Amino acid sequence: MKQITVYNTYSKYLIEKYGEKVYKLPISLPVTCPNRDGHLGFGGCIFCGEEGGAFENLSSTMAVKNQIQQNKEYIGNKYKAKKFIAYYQNFTNTYMPFEDFKSFIEESLLDDIVGISISTRPDCVNERYLEYLSKIQNIYNIDITLELGLQTVNYHSLMKINRGHTLGEYIDASMKVKKYGLRNCTHLILNLPWDDRTDVLENAKVVSALEVDEVKLHALYVVDGTTLGVMYRRGEIELLSKEEYMERIILFLQYLDPQIVVQRIIGRAPEENLLFVNWNESWWKIRDEIVALMEERNITQGMEYNYLHGKGLRRFE
Repeated sequence: MKQITVYNTYSKYLIEKYGEKVYKLPISLPVTCPNRDGHLGFGGCIFCGEEGGAFENLSSTMAVKNQIQQNKEYIGNKYKAKKFIAYYQNFTNTYMPFEDFKSFIEESLLDDIVGISISTRPDCVNERYLEYLSKIQNIYNIDITLELGLQTVNYHSLMKINRGHTLGEYIDASMKVKKYGLRNCTHLILNLPWDDRTDVLENAKVVSALEVDEVKLHALYVVDGTTLGVMYRRGEIELLSKEEYMERIILFLQYLDPQIVVQRIIGRAPEENLLFVNWNESWWKIRDEIVALMEERNITQGMEYNYLHGKGLRRFE
């Protein structure tokens, strides 16, 4: 595969840090979300299906160690991998009693696990949990990443998608993650029907200003049976074209701090019960088209990253 040089890829970061390829092992826990069970809201985000974000995971009834071992045997043999990241992926993986959380995390502290990624919500980040994770990180000399689902900085759109939190909670969580020396990977959807290119640009500026470590971008997909699915069938929303999505990705990357690692610029999605996903094209083809456009236009990540640190005073320097 051709090496990508127009943005700071996750694969490049992992190889530079660990000296070899490192693969994520998805882990599914028996958890839900406070925006689904009535604690903070009902129904969850309008795009969220029954699997949460973990359509390829093993059963959450399996012990964490067994899930790791089974996934490691498959991925390790397929890719000749020797180092892995335990990825707690489905729903909100900090939404549980503290002692339960500790127990689940400690099950993944195995010799060939070099990192832990924990998918969660900004309103489910607590200093007690972060302090514990910081201690684990230092004791075991591993990287721990909180994957924060934000989706957009546009708080009007956050209300439209029934996110259950606003930008304020995300800023609070990001600051606390940084305080405890943990990594922050922020998830964003750049083609929400209610966002425009100004929102895309502001997404880049906010995550850059907060000095997040990584971003994960994906296009909105529509799962049948969700609130978004109902809206789509009724013609109540209009999805953007593939060409507009690619332009938004390119705009975002231009304004993104060049030091921020980009885990992906478009994601995969489940194959079943889908009404719309990635314009019926393979995710890697769209990624390659975006890269080709950036190369053709001589665009690289961070080339417009000149707006922070008192831009208005530079005339006096």
